[in-house]
Amino acid sequence: MGKYILKRILFFIPTLIIISLLAFVISINAPGDPLDRMVSARESGGEIGMQQNNTKKEEDRWRKKLGLDLPVFYFSISTLATPDTLYKIYNENERDALKRLVQQYGNWTQISSWSNSLKDLELAINKVSPDSAEILKYGKNVMQDSINNFKIEVSNLKVSYFDKLIQIKLNYLKKNAEQLPFLAEVFEQIKSAEENYFAIHENATPYKIFIPCLNFYKNNQYHRWIFGDGNWLTGRGSKDCAGLIRGDFGYSYETKLKVSDIIGERMKWSLFFTIISIFLAYLISLPIGLKAAAKKNSLFDRTSSVVLFVLYSMPTFWVATLLLMGFANTEALSIFPASGIQPVTGIPEDANFLEVIRLRLPYLILPTIAYTYSQLAFLSRITRVSALEVISQDYIRTARAKGLSDGKVLYKHVFRNTLLPIITVFSNVFPLAISGSVILETIFTIPGMGQQIFHAIQTNDYPVIIDVFTLTGVLTLIGYLIADILYAIADPRISYSNNQ
Repeated sequence: MGKYILKRILFFIPTLIIISLLAFVISINAPGDPLDRMVSARESGGEIGMQQNNTKKEEDRWRKKLGLDLPVFYFSISTLATPDTLYKIYNENERDALKRLVQQYGNWTQISSWSNSLKDLELAINKVSPDSAEILKYGKNVMQDSINNFKIEVSNLKVSYFDKLIQIKLNYLKKNAEQLPFLAEVFEQIKSAEENYFAIHENATPYKIFIPCLNFYKNNQYHRWIFGDGNWLTGRGSKDCAGLIRGDFGYSYETKLKVSDIIGERMKWSLFFTIISIFLAYLISLPIGLKAAAKKNSLFDRTSSVVLFVLYSMPTFWVATLLLMGFANTEALSIFPASGIQPVTGIPEDANFLEVIRLRLPYLILPTIAYTYSQLAFLSRITRVSALEVISQDYIRTARAKGLSDGKVLYKHVFRNTLLPIITVFSNVFPLAISGSVILETIFTIPGMGQQIFHAIQTNDYPVIIDVFTLTGVLTLIGYLIADILYAIADPRISYSNNQ
């Protein structure tokens, strides 16, 4: 058994790698820009320069915090013309424009100089500060609009790659810089940018785009996501990310909080209701299923079958609504609270464990019933069908022929051999603990994972969605391993020896 468990755990490693790769690929290809979600820019009027600078600093801070300043993976396949540092240009449109220029002309040195000259021009425009005489002559609003238009045109140049369009924009900038004295100080930067652009054509090396090149990166986004930004083995020295293997799932785009903190707070309630409902469902359903199988076609069997089929056929949202209308309604029976998990005034800080249970128990009863009833019905039917198959076996007739009581035969021989399909169902408990129930948590206002996942989908909070996907895969593997172990415990005929 020990060797088998070790083999299964070792087998999990490539599976977990595949799961992590899928999650990572989905995360980096998710629509939208993470920095747009993390940084809110407010740009208006004459404060546009200062706002842009503040926004740029905030973007740089979050880019480093999220690891977006690193290459994506351990290696990349490109051409000799494409530099291995293109990932450092975070803006997707700017990076795409430079890639297209490289594919046309193949000379990255000149293309890089062109890109840097546009950045210098942008900085020069931000430093333009007209004097009082110019403001009096042209008017503050006219001057500010001209400066802002210049900034927009330079921003458009950074994402342009069509030759005619670039030349039109450069001519427009030169013409306006010549006509407006307060923009004359940026004229030299415009000429420098124009010269660098012409140098791209003059020094073109298109043959380089046909030579393949393999680039390797020790530090990359995937490595950081898995192992953190510190020591990959011990985690020491990590600042912004400890790594997935140490329970660090990054930051939420919406709240900017650690995803591990969000999941930890929400998962405890989903886990609580999952465990309680499974425990109650097994506790009630197993005796009912066994007794129904032992007394096939009896009044108890027929009655329990009808009741269980009715329970199983009732939609969860409908039952939950009925429970609220019947037992949390001031016009009917106002026995239980209608929503929440505790009084609106909260739990007193000095409350002991029993006091906490007393205050929260009324809020937990109706949700627990709604969580349990369908599982109870399902497990009872599975137990009955499985028990009927076992009861017809020869060794059960032999046990009865030896004079064993019906109770001993039922619970010692039949029950143990009925467990296999029930264990299979039990293995699905672990993924349920992380996914929760969207419907029930919404109806009863439970702050669980179901509500959190639904909210994350609505707000495109991809780190939360992807980390839940990853955790669900891991917990599914754990559930299967535990189920295999329980199979061997329940049925001695199942052996995981080396020859099998």
